[in-house]
Amino acid sequence: MQAAFVDIGHERAAFLYAGDFVKTKHNVEDIEEDEGPQEMAQARRRRRGNDDVPPIAELVREGQEIMVQVAKGPIGTKGARLTCHVSLPGRNLVFMPGLRHSGVSRKIENFDLRKKLKKIIDSFKTREGGFIVRTAASTGITERQIRADVEYLINLWKKIERKFNSHGAPQLLHYDLDLTTRLIRDYLEDDIDRLVIDSQHEHRKVLRFIRNFNPELRDKIELHSEPTPLFDKFSIEQEINKALGKRVWLKSGGYLIIESTEALTSIDVNTGRFVGKKTLEETILKTNLEAAEEIVKQLRLRNIGGIIIIDFIDMEKDSSKDQVYRFLESLLRDDKNRTTVLKISSLGLVEMTRKRSRDPLIRYMTETCPTCDGKGFVKSKMTVAHQVLRDIKRELPHHEEDHLFVTVHPDVYAILKSQESETIVMLEKQFQKGVKLAADPGFHPEQIGLSIPKNKAKAQPQPLNLEKRSMREQVEEDEDDWSAYQADVKAIQDVKDQKARQAAEAKERERERERERAEAQRLEAEARARMSEAAAAEAASRDPQDTDEPDMDMPETPVIRNRQEALSDDDDEDEADQPSVTEEKKSTGDA
Repeated sequence: MQAAFVDIGHERAAFLYAGDFVKTKHNVEDIEEDEGPQEMAQARRRRRGNDDVPPIAELVREGQEIMVQVAKGPIGTKGARLTCHVSLPGRNLVFMPGLRHSGVSRKIENFDLRKKLKKIIDSFKTREGGFIVRTAASTGITERQIRADVEYLINLWKKIERKFNSHGAPQLLHYDLDLTTRLIRDYLEDDIDRLVIDSQHEHRKVLRFIRNFNPELRDKIELHSEPTPLFDKFSIEQEINKALGKRVWLKSGGYLIIESTEALTSIDVNTGRFVGKKTLEETILKTNLEAAEEIVKQLRLRNIGGIIIIDFIDMEKDSSKDQVYRFLESLLRDDKNRTTVLKISSLGLVEMTRKRSRDPLIRYMTETCPTCDGKGFVKSKMTVAHQVLRDIKRELPHHEEDHLFVTVHPDVYAILKSQESETIVMLEKQFQKGVKLAADPGFHPEQIGLSIPKNKAKAQPQPLNLEKRSMREQVEEDEDDWSAYQADVKAIQDVKDQKARQAAEAKERERERERERAEAQRLEAEARARMSEAAAAEAASRDPQDTDEPDMDMPETPVIRNRQEALSDDDDEDEADQPSVTEEKKSTGDA
């Protein structure tokens, strides 16, 4: 195995691989590609061969005290995984004692930004170790922020060293930030609008941490003081129940079935009540696209890791398969856990892996069912009844008393007294001993109680299993910063009031603009009405001979008036060119 089991004070021993103990030349090459203890350990193992690592027996001996860091917490029945390559994460940096150089995370791909960050971090070289710039620094970071991280991490390492030299093993030297502050350090970024807390104690602690960590985030912290519980206001309970269930409904009417085993997690996509509106292919494509989005959400919410098999609904067109695959791949890019996804197979299956960092949500929030003992099912009542008959047949020949007392669940008792009564009578005749049945509602559905023969020893009482006391130290320093806390609360409230006033003023300005637009429209309508009345009055007062029977229902416009005058002038010219009838007759008479 090339590994040693290490006592760290837990019930289960942790294990340390030889490659995570020895320091070789490969341990410090290209370390800038990784960010955490687990990733560092994996990268180092990839970079070296088995020939580089001496046997574990030559590296450690029994009873030796060493400083280790938990690279991966215990999962299921496995103990914690350890490494001797310590790394201390900060907001923007990771400090690694003993590292000879510094670097930038490979997840920061911009060349100019990498060059700038590398130049800044190289200016903080120290004999204590090296630094890696985290991806959180890609959004913009100043030299002052990097200096603050460097000073904090170096002081933390010196404190750990002093404690290691003054205490015996096993001893907790340093515990990472608690849940609240760890969330702030790793997840509270510019794309988060606010962090709502319903505890004044936690609110005060968070503000104290942000004051030293990143004061610019202070306005995002909000204290929930409404009478409605926080989980009820944001429907958290419904989301928790949804995350613990096997069936997840989609908005369209389809649903997912999520089943987890020790080896892998399977996700089945079904159309359910969704029938679509056009073709079957379009209905299936729409369901698969919606399912892909919900699957990515559930993977993060449930913290599912390891091998994952997704059974999409079969699609006939290759273009549809490619569209679903590319959509799923684009959604997984934003996942903080590393994922690898393969294209949809001919069977409609997607094989993918997701890095498993800790236990899934279902292991944190549930425990083994006392009824089925984690199987997810219990034996049927008829199966238990037949098992009772076999136990009776097995026990009666060795039973010394005249009667055998059998206690079962009431449902099993009903079957034995009705459907299997003749079988019990036959056994009594065969072995010449009676069988007394009794029902106990407190019995498990599969439980069977038989009277104990005299020659069998009674069960010895089990000793109490006293839980070991946790090693985590309560080291939170409750500083006397009440005045600073009150100042932070007042500043946050002032910002909220200012935003509320600005919103009210913007709303009032919008209403004023609406009133101005309405007034302008009214004045314009009145002007058009006055113009229409004036045109009608002018048309009515004009001499009828000047017009060629204009339409009285429509006001005369300048275009129509000019056109009519032009026609009138043409008629006058025609009349001047032709002699009148009277003149023509007179000339004829003279002739």
